[in-house]
Amino acid sequence: MSDISEIHLSLKSEDTHTDGDSGVAVETIKPQLKRPPMYSVVMINDDYTPMEFVVDVLLRFFNKSPEQATQIMLTVHTKGSAVCAVYTRDVAETKAALVNQYARDCQHPLMCEITPADD
Repeated sequence: MSDISEIHLSLKSEDTHTDGDSGVAVETIKPQLKRPPMYSVVMINDDYTPMEFVVDVLLRFFNKSPEQATQIMLTVHTKGSAVCAVYTRDVAETKAALVNQYARDCQHPLMCEITPADD
């Protein structure tokens, strides 16, 4: 009988991959994290919105410096559109909606839309 108890004790002492109480093997796995897809908020040119208003929008909603805001405004004016900023989808949709509503409230046809960002 002593031979059986010695075997049982030696198995217990060698079993180091259990959680201690239930005898279930436990393996720590790091979760696979992936960056969320990013979206560009794109401002579209029109022939009616004053340049000063566009600069104000870029300062107010996108926290651009006056120099950055002026540069983006000139790009919108000369090329027809420009990226204001890049965010996750929810933030980009919210920013575009806020700008569009603000422009309507101020009686300007300025529009922003979102597009998937280039990676």
